[in-house]
Amino acid sequence: MDRRKALRNMGLALGYTVATPTLISIVQSCKQEPSFEWTPDFFSKDEGAVLTKLVDIILPKTDTPSASETQVHLFIDRFALEVMDEKQQNFVNMSIGRFIEKALIDSGKEKGGELSAEELEPVLAEALSVSKEDEAKNFEAIKQYHEAVAEGKEPLLDDGISRFAFANNLRGLTIMGYKTSEYVGENVLAYLPVPGEFIACGDLQELTGGKAWSL
Repeated sequence: MDRRKALRNMGLALGYTVATPTLISIVQSCKQEPSFEWTPDFFSKDEGAVLTKLVDIILPKTDTPSASETQVHLFIDRFALEVMDEKQQNFVNMSIGRFIEKALIDSGKEKGGELSAEELEPVLAEALSVSKEDEAKNFEAIKQYHEAVAEGKEPLLDDGISRFAFANNLRGLTIMGYKTSEYVGENVLAYLPVPGEFIACGDLQELTGGKAWSL
């Protein structure tokens, strides 16, 4: 798989506004923290171990570094802590808990930190393997869940939909964290540290060789 070509052509389809002081500070701080000494700030230690394996399943090492090699797991942990509001954080805690619970049941293990990538991959694949019709139903159920929370009611969400919500959000954050990493910004995307002439309607192939701009 030539991930360089995929990343060059990938726009900001995730709907996040990434050029903010908070997000920039998260990216900069993640560059300075060696992952082998990492202790999560938002997730538990076991959840952090699962997260590290999952981001590499989503973006494994190919002709470019894996997600964890560019500190994407640190980015997601810090994003959850500093950008998400309390309701979003509670939802992430609930959904990752149900995801790990499924992996533990399937593997027969007792702790999330003991789960291998081989044991996590089928759970992730199952969570994301939904039809367009079922995906729409899942998003509607998630919307109703958040509405119930906002109204002070007891929210209910099917375990399978909870795992879908976690996997879908994780995939989006992994891609965003990878795109905003220093390595990808300088070596894969179109990188211009000192902005030059502004061309509003230029052809992307002529301007950057088809690459998306590094943020």
